[in-house]
Amino acid sequence: MSEVFAVRRGRLRDRCSAAGTDAALVSLPANVRYLAGAAPPGAVLLLGVADQRDVLLCPRTVTGDPADGRPDERLRLSVLPTTTGDPAVAAADLLDPATARTLAVEEHHLTVARHRAVRSVAPRLHLADLGRSVEQQRTVKDEEEISQLRIAAEISDQALGELLESILVGRTERHLALELERRLVDHGADGPAFRTSVATGPNSGRAGHRPSDRRVEEGDFLSVRLGANYHGYRCEIGRTFVIGSSPADWQIDLYDLVFAAQRAGREALTPGTAYRDVDRAARRPLESAGYGEGLAARTGHGVGLEIDEDPQLAPTAMGKLDACVPVTVEPGVHLPGRGGVRIDDTLVVRPEADGGPELLTITTKELLAL
Repeated sequence: MSEVFAVRRGRLRDRCSAAGTDAALVSLPANVRYLAGAAPPGAVLLLGVADQRDVLLCPRTVTGDPADGRPDERLRLSVLPTTTGDPAVAAADLLDPATARTLAVEEHHLTVARHRAVRSVAPRLHLADLGRSVEQQRTVKDEEEISQLRIAAEISDQALGELLESILVGRTERHLALELERRLVDHGADGPAFRTSVATGPNSGRAGHRPSDRRVEEGDFLSVRLGANYHGYRCEIGRTFVIGSSPADWQIDLYDLVFAAQRAGREALTPGTAYRDVDRAARRPLESAGYGEGLAARTGHGVGLEIDEDPQLAPTAMGKLDACVPVTVEPGVHLPGRGGVRIDDTLVVRPEADGGPELLTITTKELLAL
């Protein structure tokens, strides 16, 4: 893996060199981990462009916590003498003013206060914006990254499958969410990829619902959205079930509609397809059925070292899919006061010659009565 990180830094170095910058300061944790192999809390990566000397600066001794990753052995590791120091400021102070005149920083992550502090220790240094160069580089995943996502998906499927075998009636949304997160860790996850959502009855199908003390009742829709964080890589799965012996007709009809929309979105995941066209494929069946007014702003997004990465599958999104890009497809409908349906999957874009999109989250999408 050491060679992989060196290649990634080399690609960024070439990009910075072409832009005329002498060094780059990477501070976003996911970007640090992508380039350095690890992102201990508070760490930054100083990328030398001209001298090709890269330093991982940490505010405290690296503990070796697997959740933080393992630093690339080729990197110089520098631990600040005091825990109150700022690695970003220390990185700027390392630069030789005689050879480094321009430093590219991640302005979308660096706070104004830190930006000023960096400038104060190197007043002659010109600070440029690195922009989202690393995020763009991260969009297409290599097979090792996809294998980490595949394991994260397996863990998520296992945790969800075990929950479905337990007694659900009478338990609160909050309790079920906590149990799911415990099961993720029991199966090998570093932790949840994001805050687990369990929504019942009138809450079901609502995007971003935070679990409450509402208890599961007979006849409820139960929507669950969870994901595992495995070695830094995060996936997402969402399913909707019915509590009781048999679903009502309106529940069957709504579920079938959302399932058809989700299937259309999945089938649109081919290299070269515009992001907005994937969104349109998933959105069209719901709009045709009269549910366009309350739909979410997007029907999917990229995943990886962050749970919400580019690309964004939205009506106004610019760009086209590449192979080996993992994304979610997650349409949903929520009917105020009644509930609704969400179905989320994580998939990897593959060409038709390789079998088409690879489905990572495989828990059944059949409408189960639990």
